[in-house]
Amino acid sequence: MSACPLTQILLTNGWELQGQGVWDSEWLSVESVPTVVHLDLLKLGKIPDPFIGYGELDVEWIGERTWIYRTSFPSPQRTAGGRIDLVFEGLDTFAEVRLNGHTILNSENMFLEYRVDVGSTLKNDAVNVLELEFAPALLKGRELEKENSEYRFIAHNGETGRLGVRKAQYHWGWDWGPVFMTAGPWKPVRLEIFHSRIERLWVDYALNDGRCTLGGTLFATVSGRPARLRFVIEDEGESRSVFTETVDIDKGSEAKCRFTLENPKLWYPVGSGGQPLYKLSAEIIQDDQILNHVAIKTGFRDVELIRNHDTVGESFFFRINGIDVFCGGSCWIPADNFLPRLSEVDYRKWLQTLVEGNQNMIRVWGGGIYEPDMFYSICDELGILVWQDFMFACGSYPTWPSLLQNIKQEVAYNVRRLRDHPSVVVFAGTNEDYQIQEWYKLDYQESTDPQEWLKSSFPARFIYESLLPTVCGKEAPRVPYWPCSPFTGGGKDSGDQRIGDIHQWNVWHGTQEKYQRFPEIGGRFVSEFGMCSFPALETIRSFVKCDRELHAQSLTMDFHNKADGHERRIGTYLLENFRNTSDFETWVYLTQLMQAETVLYAYKGWRRQWGDSRRCGGALVWQLNDCWPCSSWAIVDYYHRKKIAYYTIKRAMRPLAVGVMREHKDWSQSHARPTKELEYAVWISSNQKMSFAADLEIRFISIASGKDVKPSIVKSGITVVENGTTEVLKGMVDGTWDDPYAVVARLLVNGECISRDADWPQPYKYIHFEERGLSLQLASEVLTVTVNKPVKGFTVEEQEGVALSDNGIDVFPDDQQTITLKGYRGTLDQLRYKILK
Repeated sequence: MSACPLTQILLTNGWELQGQGVWDSEWLSVESVPTVVHLDLLKLGKIPDPFIGYGELDVEWIGERTWIYRTSFPSPQRTAGGRIDLVFEGLDTFAEVRLNGHTILNSENMFLEYRVDVGSTLKNDAVNVLELEFAPALLKGRELEKENSEYRFIAHNGETGRLGVRKAQYHWGWDWGPVFMTAGPWKPVRLEIFHSRIERLWVDYALNDGRCTLGGTLFATVSGRPARLRFVIEDEGESRSVFTETVDIDKGSEAKCRFTLENPKLWYPVGSGGQPLYKLSAEIIQDDQILNHVAIKTGFRDVELIRNHDTVGESFFFRINGIDVFCGGSCWIPADNFLPRLSEVDYRKWLQTLVEGNQNMIRVWGGGIYEPDMFYSICDELGILVWQDFMFACGSYPTWPSLLQNIKQEVAYNVRRLRDHPSVVVFAGTNEDYQIQEWYKLDYQESTDPQEWLKSSFPARFIYESLLPTVCGKEAPRVPYWPCSPFTGGGKDSGDQRIGDIHQWNVWHGTQEKYQRFPEIGGRFVSEFGMCSFPALETIRSFVKCDRELHAQSLTMDFHNKADGHERRIGTYLLENFRNTSDFETWVYLTQLMQAETVLYAYKGWRRQWGDSRRCGGALVWQLNDCWPCSSWAIVDYYHRKKIAYYTIKRAMRPLAVGVMREHKDWSQSHARPTKELEYAVWISSNQKMSFAADLEIRFISIASGKDVKPSIVKSGITVVENGTTEVLKGMVDGTWDDPYAVVARLLVNGECISRDADWPQPYKYIHFEERGLSLQLASEVLTVTVNKPVKGFTVEEQEGVALSDNGIDVFPDDQQTITLKGYRGTLDQLRYKILK
């Protein structure tokens, strides 16, 4: 009996939508699937744009209704012994699926793929009707909380009902995002017709003999008829096969074969080496016919999370193929509230932006989603390390048996999906849930029996310290697992700077320290920190309806900033450091400059500690991106307009970066009484694999006159150590304000300046910036900037279609700088820019 190749039929078009009790329950046309209700209603003009003004409030009712999607399709051609499956790659979230009036599936997890054999439910040679009825997750969450009242539901951000629902938690609202309770087939729906199918293909391997030999096993799980399976490994870069083997398989069994590669090409993070990829494929063969072909791309690498006891406490950093890697990067939230409108082009643009900013790690935060395959594939290609949280955030999660089973299925499915991506270097159980345990004094039992944990007031410990590591250990044993971000050891202070990773929110939140203190309040790995700022002016104009609301304290501006107490905190940090202004454009600029200064102190201070016996292993700013147009901690706003902080990080994370910093004295505590002298230090940070010679020039420049107040220091032939920090010199500067001056450092290699840094007296509000003598020249998209006196934060306004090589720069006399304005078609007179005044 002959078999047919697997065929897929995407059910993309011909859908309709109905809201129960809405618009007389009429059926509305749907443009295409994947989709969610908000997108369809917006396209149909049934709701206002929820991103404009207070539109969020106008669409809250959507999340409290039941919505039905339906479509019809002809029965596919059947073959003897064949199977027909309906596959739902993602349903958001509580869906009853009916085919020809028969319930074939009840889903309750947004993060799972569902597959149903519908051969007996399809009509013969007739049209079939498929209906997806989505119950409101908002109301279901509240019901589940009442039904399971023996648990203590605690949630920071959103309402407590979210804790029992396996749906993106940020949909309930967060301190940077609105409440949009979406529903719908948010991923593709398709039919599959087959006799035999490869369910999963994956690889396990080990690097041996000094990483000169790779020994591994290819695995494939196959359903359907017995067949032969051919495994192939191809070198993507050279487009050639390096391994082929064919094996016989029995029905429903797992096929596997061993392989060895000599001198394999190893995958490295960006900045540490190349990113060669191999294509692994498996195909089912019968009578010289290919019934199913499945392929994945992967890279081969070792990853270790190094946690060694040392004089400070315990290290926390990543080692890839034997190379220690300082992880300078960003945290990532979903890039839209309405996920189906994100394309591969969008993901590539975001991740390319990360790499262009000299960042090498992205942390997929636990209150969002497991991102689509293309996200991780792009990270593989670009060399971005991925810290992957599981989808739990800021809560004490309940653990009733059916929920645990649901979670176990979710975790197994997603770990299997992600495990072959070389970019994924750590799985973390949750975001900040151990802080909830600490704050609310929930039990952290000494018992080592996980079943006892389930009986405690912190039952979620069972998820993070038993369920998740068990699944990860089985499905992805070569990827490190970490119980939580942050985590310093259960039952201990999660803010301990000596061990584990920390979220350092004592700048902005907590004790609201001066941001100049960041270098001294870091940890072994800082996986969250940041400063809130306004987005670009053009982004603000996109959501503010009328000009009278274009001021810093308007209702619209406050509505588009969800951070609790943001008015006080932005105001406090601004007024502590900068002169007040009533000009809105200047206010926007100052918030961004403040954010840039904050991350500068953090990145250059903590990267410096990389050389101090790996005192700090990484810094991940909160956050790279936004899910809607707003004021937030993002360094690039929703419309992909870069803030000043983006460029600041780019400079601080150069492969070779000079750093200069004077000691911080809190002017508030000293009642603004000047300190006579302050110590300063100059160092060079490097991620290079070898040492080499460089020159360093240090100047002391009066801010008032632009003149050098004392002789420059020139250091020639400095030996820059590999992959670490070279401490160059320390000295003293005048701490008085009679004639304040900046300490300016330039790093030169072969006579070329490759890095600059400047340390300014703090705070900026005490400095007078009149008559700077700023001069600009524009030729062939290159802007040249010169000054007579020091300029702080020269910033060109971001424009659509214009890519800036740098921005927010400090400029000093006798050291002209250039910024490439790729795509700029205006004149010099039309160029809009700001400097600190």
